[in-house]
Amino acid sequence: MNGPVEAYIEQLMRKNDPLFEEMASFANSEHIPIMDPIGMETLCQMLRIQKPESVLEIGTAIGYSALKMADALPNVKVVTIEREEERVAQANAYFARTPLSRRIRLLKGDALCGDVIQKARELGPYDAIFIDAAKGQYRKFFDSFTPFLREKGCVYTDNVLFKGLVVQDFIEKKQVSNLVRKIRSYNEWLMQHEQFITAIFPVGDGLAVSMKR
Repeated sequence: MNGPVEAYIEQLMRKNDPLFEEMASFANSEHIPIMDPIGMETLCQMLRIQKPESVLEIGTAIGYSALKMADALPNVKVVTIEREEERVAQANAYFARTPLSRRIRLLKGDALCGDVIQKARELGPYDAIFIDAAKGQYRKFFDSFTPFLREKGCVYTDNVLFKGLVVQDFIEKKQVSNLVRKIRSYNEWLMQHEQFITAIFPVGDGLAVSMKR
């Protein structure tokens, strides 16, 4: 979508709770990546339709999406994983300010660490998994945590279009180019996965929705 269309949709959306507005403003000022409003609302609407009882999130950041999912789904349990100490502290500070956090469990550590994976398994199984962490590790996250997904569960992956760079033939910065290559590889692998049916939606930074067969 182009800018005017996105602005039109955003002005139609209901205003956020003041806490969410504060979190979004803080993330913007500190250059902390969180889902944009349209992408976030799209994810929440898909979850409302799916009605999961439990969601596993890979990548808590400041806790914005975990709280938004808990707000959208009154009966959901959210388990979320974050490895950065500063982000864990920021998320916990926001969680302490709302009763929504009673349904959120934050696991501190690297999502690919055996102990963290084991703890996530113990707290599962899950109806939905939301992947929004290191983009270069998406396939490893998918393979590590989908064994804990219930039958007919869904995996939601953010940033799969990566600011539109996935369609560019030449990217000057080598680090960005390598990351784009990994995202393209993940998207191609995901679309051909024999155990999941995937659709990619061009909202926000690109949202892939994979339903377990």
